[in-house]
Amino acid sequence: MEKVIEIKDVTKDFRNGRGIFDIDLSIYKGEMLGFIGPNGAGKTTTIRTIMGFIKPDKGSITVKGMDAWKDSARIKQFVGYVPGEIGFPDYKSGTDFLKAIAEFKGVKDLSYANYLIEKLQLDPSANLKRMSKGMKQKTAIVASLLADNDIIILDEPTTGLDPLMRVSFLDIIKAEKAKGKTIFMSSHVYEELEKTCDRVALINNGRIVDVVKLDDIKNRKVTDFKIEFTNRDDYLNFKRLNYQIIRDQETYNQVTITIEKDRIKMLFNDLTNYQVKFIAEIKYTLERHFNELIRRGEVI
Repeated sequence: MEKVIEIKDVTKDFRNGRGIFDIDLSIYKGEMLGFIGPNGAGKTTTIRTIMGFIKPDKGSITVKGMDAWKDSARIKQFVGYVPGEIGFPDYKSGTDFLKAIAEFKGVKDLSYANYLIEKLQLDPSANLKRMSKGMKQKTAIVASLLADNDIIILDEPTTGLDPLMRVSFLDIIKAEKAKGKTIFMSSHVYEELEKTCDRVALINNGRIVDVVKLDDIKNRKVTDFKIEFTNRDDYLNFKRLNYQIIRDQETYNQVTITIEKDRIKMLFNDLTNYQVKFIAEIKYTLERHFNELIRRGEVI
């Protein structure tokens, strides 16, 4: 697969443990890669380095084969970008700003921009500096997408959007992905990434902890069940059946087991011999996967 964005061994050290360290990450053509991590983990620094706003201390970043630092002006012309901190220039209205972006990008047909404005319920005639956080965010999203660029980089794009507008934005970004766009999106909301991305990278303390395929999360070969028994004897007898117990809560006569999906029928057959108070499948999510990695201290 063609690598559109390639980050090789990149470090930007702001001292006192702040920055990004030895980052290796590739984003492939037509892929949507999510980027998640705690506040201060290095998401925005990584994105600003890709955009050429920050020069790395070591390593290299290329976007379509061009150097992110040396060729940053050229790269900005063909990349749609929503910054994490929005600071608009001095235009009287959102309309004036969007027209300036369209001129910079060489866009003469504003029909797609108008579609986005309607979809996001944006009033672009408002004074740019006096817009609410949500309105500024919508304006930045429209500005990033109006040129129909093949590469889109989004730094926490749903910040400040209400729940309905988040849904509208995700609809828009899914449609962009369906067009074959290459998209790199940071977020602090796991569900947003689960609904849209092909892969997700976790960054913590400035280092990449893991990069996971969403298909591997959704199509996991094992399933976890929490089972509570009505009486202690059944609880103890079940534990002797040699199922893999990942959590044992003796006080509640409760176990959590992990089991291969092709053995689930056998499990339920075994459970007919016991008085089960309740059984519940524990969904394996992206958030759970990453939290377990951080708890175990695993780093790739």
